[in-house]
Amino acid sequence: MLLNAILPPISLRTLPDLARGAEAAGFDALWSTETQHDPFFPLALAAEHTRSIHLGTAIAVAFARSPAVLAYTAWDLADASHGRFMLGLGTQVRAHIERRFGMPWPDSPAGKLRDLIGAVRALWRAWQDGERLNHRGPYYKLTLMTPFFNPGPIEHPAIPIYIAGVNPALCRLAGEVADGFLAHPYHSADYLRQVVRPALDAGAERAGRDPGSIQLSVTTLTATDDAEAEFARSQIAFYASTPTYRPVMAHHGWGEVADRLRELSRRAAWGEMGALISDEMLATFAVVAPEADLPAALLERYAGLAGRLSLYTPYAPGTRDAFWRRLAAELHAA
Repeated sequence: MLLNAILPPISLRTLPDLARGAEAAGFDALWSTETQHDPFFPLALAAEHTRSIHLGTAIAVAFARSPAVLAYTAWDLADASHGRFMLGLGTQVRAHIERRFGMPWPDSPAGKLRDLIGAVRALWRAWQDGERLNHRGPYYKLTLMTPFFNPGPIEHPAIPIYIAGVNPALCRLAGEVADGFLAHPYHSADYLRQVVRPALDAGAERAGRDPGSIQLSVTTLTATDDAEAEFARSQIAFYASTPTYRPVMAHHGWGEVADRLRELSRRAAWGEMGALISDEMLATFAVVAPEADLPAALLERYAGLAGRLSLYTPYAPGTRDAFWRRLAAELHAA
């Protein structure tokens, strides 16, 4: 199993040291997120200051960008990193797309993401193989690519695309058109086995692809002490309050709790929400174990289920270095 590091929201000035530290600690990949900063800029610096660690976005918000912007950015990062870049895309939710990014929400998020991925790959083929650009989909039409705007071929053009999601529609889409799926941190092992993996496999089979070729990458909440447990409760409560994610709670028979959390979020009663997450819920949606036992607990939950694993806790050099090295070693050995 491959171990990924989550990049914390930090200044670009401190990124080189962090990237070198993650590589030295034994991480296989460094994922940047789109929360408080652009997800792509840090990876350009990381590519310059590392040699072997893979670099990816988990996620970049797809509907905040055009296919051409995504294609050019990914092309440059794949070239700069000598083929170590992975493009991870997510739809986000309607409120953020419309009210944070000022962009339209599509009538079919899965349909638009499918079209966007097709458009990105059409651009890549035009640049690498000289194929005429002629993408005509329900959301995007791309037919103009003159030599002046064509960056030309690169050494590593096979850029893996991961898409993120929670519900079956995006899981099936990943099986059909993506190289991997980024499971939301708000999940259970049973939800992955009973909902996510079957949908991935169904999508792959529908597209005539090998289901085993679709890599599942998981980010998991962990709790090694009381403080981390309370933080995990608050994160589970926050995610469970999102209507789009209600099926995860409902899968375990806790749909009414999700409804109550939604009402509390509408009243901005954030401080009250964590108390609704019982010990059983915590153990279902987070890996709870003392730090010394955490590697074994993670393997027990995810071995044979996920190909890549990230801890929700961001990596910070100089913090828990011995733990990170031991975790990487044990996951690699398994």
